[in-house]
Amino acid sequence: MTTSGAAPVSPVPEGRYGSRAPRRPRRWRSWLFTVVALVVATAVAIVGYRNIGSQPIEAERTAYDEVPGNAMRMTFTLTRDKPDRPAVCVVRVQGRDGAESGRREVFVPPAENGHSVSALIRSSERPVTADVFGCSYEVPVYLTPG
Repeated sequence: MTTSGAAPVSPVPEGRYGSRAPRRPRRWRSWLFTVVALVVATAVAIVGYRNIGSQPIEAERTAYDEVPGNAMRMTFTLTRDKPDRPAVCVVRVQGRDGAESGRREVFVPPAENGHSVSALIRSSERPVTADVFGCSYEVPVYLTPG
């Protein structure tokens, strides 16, 4: 007889709910995680190299002068890994507030590295500075001579 009035608790029948042995992690999960981590790390390295690594074409502004009529003449030199290929550079001018106020694509023919290029860039307002936005070997058809 029990003094608390509650019925005694019977143990759970063995085998009814399975084994309570600790589960070991499956080996294939750790291999899968390792492979996924390697693929992600490789992708990050490739993207980082393309964005931060050396560029195939580098332009350096050497001079710029304001021209009457809201324009600016800019001179820049080009260094490229394939000097025998033509290139295109996008040059731009900025107004007093720092906003871009004019832009132009400039065809750069094949030439030795250090070749100086000059461009006149028209602006919607009085320009205060000019720079090279970027360069590429993918020259649009409308810029190619001939």
